Amino acid sequence: MSSFDTTLNNLGINRTTSTPTPSPSASGQLGQSDFLKLMTAQLKNQDPFAPVDNTQMVAQMAQFSSVAGISEMNSTLKAISDKLAGTSQSDALAYVGRTVLTEGNVAFGRTAGGIAGAIELDGDATQVNISIQSADGQVLKNMQLGPQSKGTVEFDWDGKTDAGADAGNGPFKVVVTAAQNNSAVTSRTLVWAPVAAVSMPASGTPVLTLPGIGQVPITAVRQIG
Repeated sequence: MSSFDTTLNNLGINRTTSTPTPSPSASGQLGQSDFLKLMTAQLKNQDPFAPVDNTQMVAQMAQFSSVAGISEMNSTLKAISDKLAGTSQSDALAYVGRTVLTEGNVAFGRTAGGIAGAIELDGDATQVNISIQSADGQVLKNMQLGPQSKGTVEFDWDGKTDAGADAGNGPFKVVVTAAQNNSAVTSRTLVWAPVAAVSMPASGTPVLTLPGIGQVPITAVRQIG
């Protein structure tokens, strides 16, 4: 045993131990309480006519305080993370049976007939057209929305074809074209879909299963019905 270890033992600080579970002292590192014991011993035994320079002592005290603060902050953040994870799962399960607005081009008809949705435009458009089609690509209804500003544009179809007939319950395919004069404007179609199931992977966000669309992350939901 070194003279340093002997000094530590005399102060009641054990740096080595045979206990299987390591502690800060057992791992060869001094903890905050160990440091305070050493500091107290130093103050008791220093020469009052030639006191030790306290610059390094103050710096070490600040370092220990910083490490202790970070440790406590990590514990707090871990607790918050665990709480949020639990809340996220319970919230995700609440989606089952509800309808959500998300990116997609396949929609099923409402009980009252027709479908509703929205279009996200990346720029202003002088003309926005919506083509409602059957599953096999047959055009059922053409809707011209005219000039629209950049952003989200909602639409609602009553379920009647251009000929005035009832189009049924679908599924329907929604095709959107948008242009600013003769230049195409990038757009995304948003449709309402019922949530059939929710899966929660070991890591990452919960995933919703939507009929006609497939699996989408919960973060892709724009609105809940």
